[in-house]
Amino acid sequence: MDNELVELVMADTRERMVRAIEHVKNEFGTVRTGRASSSLIEGLLIDYYGTETPLKQLANFSVPEPRLLVVSPFDKSSVAAIEKAIGNADLGLTPSNDGHVIRLAFPTLTEERRKSFVKMVKTKAEEGRVALRAVRRHARQELENLEKEHGLSSDEIERLEKILDKMTQDEVAVVDALLAHKEQELLEV
Repeated sequence: MDNELVELVMADTRERMVRAIEHVKNEFGTVRTGRASSSLIEGLLIDYYGTETPLKQLANFSVPEPRLLVVSPFDKSSVAAIEKAIGNADLGLTPSNDGHVIRLAFPTLTEERRKSFVKMVKTKAEEGRVALRAVRRHARQELENLEKEHGLSSDEIERLEKILDKMTQDEVAVVDALLAHKEQELLEV
């Protein structure tokens, strides 16, 4: 019984850490690098017949050139609403539409803008590290509860805490690697 509860706590912790890493990846995807990428606008909410709908449910995306993103709405009557939402999103992009598709030309980034994006990415990475540590803290509390309620030995708790620390260090290293890659991508001219 005790081992099953411990395994549940550890499995839940692994799952939460994986979700935290996925969240960091998604956050990094929203920071543009000067190259066209649909991840920048996929999550934008569009007022589609009175319902807030994510753009990825309303359109296809294509990148015919490295600095051009083409948004092809499934419903041509939603072109104006999509264009308006992209314009209001303050992404530094000016949408142009021909009635059928919306074209987004990604301008080259200035050095100053690149550095501000790097700061933003570092902040998002730190938020990811904090989230991972919060998951570890929660798992430790769960283990302490198991110790009190089910009489787990303090040696067992110590062993599990070392495993948690190692797991957290490994996931923080993943965040650091993602950050290094994104920084290199942003500073690349």
